[in-house]
Amino acid sequence: MPMSEIESIAAAPLAAPAAAPSPHRAGLRVIAIYEVVKTLCLLLVAIAAFQLDRQQNFELMVHWLEHLPLTGSNELRWHLVGWLQAFGPSRFVAVGMVALGYAVLFGIEGVGLLMGKYWAEWFTVIATASLIPIELYETLHRFGWLKFAALVGNVAIVVYLVRVALQTRATRKAAAHAPPR
Repeated sequence: MPMSEIESIAAAPLAAPAAAPSPHRAGLRVIAIYEVVKTLCLLLVAIAAFQLDRQQNFELMVHWLEHLPLTGSNELRWHLVGWLQAFGPSRFVAVGMVALGYAVLFGIEGVGLLMGKYWAEWFTVIATASLIPIELYETLHRFGWLKFAALVGNVAIVVYLVRVALQTRATRKAAAHAPPR
């Protein structure tokens, strides 16, 4: 005997209301991809830094830079060679460790945001906002357009993520207190 419509609805298990897709999903995805790209770049920097720790690799790079045929940028090349020689190969381990540390930080942010984790929004806000004072200091004392762009971009990311995280929290609270369907 077929069930009536009311009986079939009553017999159906109660399902939790489906969460509405976030209108900010695309923005979060862009930020996540940006964080993953920064992670990959920092991993490359770390690998290069650990390779330059070896004296022979360091000397090979200096030699390569000295003999690089660059027209019109000779002064820049000699400035870079002088800086590398003053820096020395032993300090590249520290550079590699710092690059690895930031790669881990940015990787956690990026993967968390890609997975749509609520904690990743706040984690990215805190991590990014904590570096803004240093970026501001660097931009004001040694201005460069790239530094300025990074500062503006990071401030925009923090403002956007705070708005999204607060909206998400309010939406989640409202959904939790809503009567079941």
